[in-house]
Amino acid sequence: MSGDHVRTVTRFAGLRAGGPGIVAPQHVSWIQSQVRGRRRYAVLREDVKLISVDDHIVEPPNVWVDRLPARFQEAGPRIVDQPGHTQAWQFEGELHKLNLLGSPQTRVFRTDGTGEDLYARHYDDMVPGAYDPAARVVAMDEDGVWASINFPTFPRFGGTRFLAAKDKELASACVVAWNDWLIDEWCGTAPKRFVPMTLIQLWDPELAAAEIRRCAAKGSRAVAMIESPSPLGLPSFWSEYWNPVFAAAQETGLVLCMHVGTSGTLPTPAPESAANSDAVPISLCGLNSMMSLADLTFSGLLHRFPGVRIALSEGGSGWVPYLLERMDYTWARTRIGVDRSISPSDIFRRNFWTCFISDRHAIESRHSIGLDKLMWESDYPHNDSEWPNSRKFLAEAVADVPDEEVRQIAETNARNLFNFWD
Repeated sequence: MSGDHVRTVTRFAGLRAGGPGIVAPQHVSWIQSQVRGRRRYAVLREDVKLISVDDHIVEPPNVWVDRLPARFQEAGPRIVDQPGHTQAWQFEGELHKLNLLGSPQTRVFRTDGTGEDLYARHYDDMVPGAYDPAARVVAMDEDGVWASINFPTFPRFGGTRFLAAKDKELASACVVAWNDWLIDEWCGTAPKRFVPMTLIQLWDPELAAAEIRRCAAKGSRAVAMIESPSPLGLPSFWSEYWNPVFAAAQETGLVLCMHVGTSGTLPTPAPESAANSDAVPISLCGLNSMMSLADLTFSGLLHRFPGVRIALSEGGSGWVPYLLERMDYTWARTRIGVDRSISPSDIFRRNFWTCFISDRHAIESRHSIGLDKLMWESDYPHNDSEWPNSRKFLAEAVADVPDEEVRQIAETNARNLFNFWD
């Protein structure tokens, strides 16, 4: 324990550090226990503007109705009322239930027979901050969060709803409409509070690259990118299929945000793991980010496009030191199929960033991971979110971390990565 830290501990514990500020070793454990007992009073510095790099939007009903060309209106996404006070999106003649896994704070519970679980099936079942940008700003103020990046819901987190569309011209128009709505309307409501994100046409990499450039010119800072293409029936990251997308991301500086689950699956060791509860796949979702990191690292894609920046969204961070060590160990012993010009851990330090909601091990391992590689996320309005107490929970988690390191994790790493400044 350093002298500075001991002085801090004694101050928090209500003690007077005598002499040069050194506390006898036999008193250190007692002092630490006093600090632990008072952590509920931990606060972030008021000048830290907390940025969440992973939140979510439930699209309001007007997104596509207002923006699609007339010829696509009938087949385009629209909200329709359903029995039992539920709603659904109608798209290409098919119904997709409106669905949000909220939290006890973001799910509005009613007693009209629609269920008392955490799944919102109607806009009435969720707080307005889930779908209204002005209400979201109010919710962020209540939570002590300054800015956020928001993933889509109906298009799915990586836009794969439109990948599955029958009419790809309609699907492309839906991608463009969502992007324009997010930048012009959602982010336009409070430009200093929302980091613009972009969907792409996953089925056409040249069209996707053009959309990245178009949205970058409008102020976008990120791309909602899939974490693994093969499970979706697309060519893998090992192919040249993705070259136009990665070239456009490198050219524009837009960050590729790879959210867990955008490959279409989460880890489910048994059929019952998914059928009976969300607990197993959600507990193991970090495995998806581990797989993406390893696959991209060895694929050669980041050797061709070394300037691409990738954020592994909602996958946690505490696992990073183990995987980097394991990849380096494997890389050093593999005789074929690996590029010897740069180690996996150096690729991570150059190309990847991670984030966490609650990850004490990541905080303790922050220097092994790389302090500049850690960011915070709220996950509002989902069940993992601590809203409206996010700032308080993060403050407690980083109570032992120096203030300037806290600022990096809570704010400046995200600002630097996404080039997002007030």
